[in-house]
Amino acid sequence: MNRYLAGAIGGLLATVPMTLVMESLYRRLPREARYPLPPREVTENIAGKMGYDQHLDEDRLIESSLLSHFAYGAATGALYPLVLREPVRHPVVYGSGYGMAIWAASYLGWVPAFNVLEPATRQPASRRRLMLCAHVVWGAGTLLIAERITHSDDTPWRGETPPGGWQRP
Repeated sequence: MNRYLAGAIGGLLATVPMTLVMESLYRRLPREARYPLPPREVTENIAGKMGYDQHLDEDRLIESSLLSHFAYGAATGALYPLVLREPVRHPVVYGSGYGMAIWAASYLGWVPAFNVLEPATRQPASRRRLMLCAHVVWGAGTLLIAERITHSDDTPWRGETPPGGWQRP
């Protein structure tokens, strides 16, 4: 399978555990750091800048936040072949680094550059840790899934038995 498409699928699917980590860690934040998470903040702020905020009730805001969060996960997952050569020998290690790079490019890069949110350096440390952990999970998951899909023809998952059967050597 094409690595860009595999990356998009991996990024989309890895957004599920990422979101679960975000939700779980959010509950552990100190009270003063428990304001909306970045996917909602970004969606709300961009909608406001475009004049659509008056059209977003709570349900639509949640739906839009989730949709944009998963779309961004797929889009940034599709970009990993531009940075990492094939095959990725240690997808968890490289994926974790890729997830941190996406976090940095987003929350220290384009997000503050376009005045969507203040830079992550101005956020409480507990929120930075939460988002870094979530992006490590996302990156590791993205590359595990994408590399598995990309190289699925190399492994005996299509019904054939590998040479020597399924026994361990």
